[in-house]
Amino acid sequence: MTALHAQPQPGEPLIPMPALTPDALRAAVEELTPSRMPAFVRDLVDATTSAQRAQSLAPLRTFVHTWGVFVAIQRYPSRAARLRHLEDVVSGGVVDPADAITEIRKIHADAEAEAGL
Repeated sequence: MTALHAQPQPGEPLIPMPALTPDALRAAVEELTPSRMPAFVRDLVDATTSAQRAQSLAPLRTFVHTWGVFVAIQRYPSRAARLRHLEDVVSGGVVDPADAITEIRKIHADAEAEAGL
């Protein structure tokens, strides 16, 4: 049984934070949000192509940062759900989004710290 199928305790992550490598992040995305695999693969191909063209690791660093934060957020279902709700608030345009934007920034900052970025 994988960690995803075990019943985590409230507030506990579904999986441990993976290493910040394309292979480890791919495995995490496959386990947490398989529907996002096409975007992951597309972003990895784009980053690799850009890195080769520019002869720079910057595109790969951006890729790892983006997907590391994504995985850090998705490991906690309640945090991922809260982020989706806040993004809906901002995109809905019905209420002042200032508080939602502040909370989104905090979620991302917490995820960056958790991922070691």
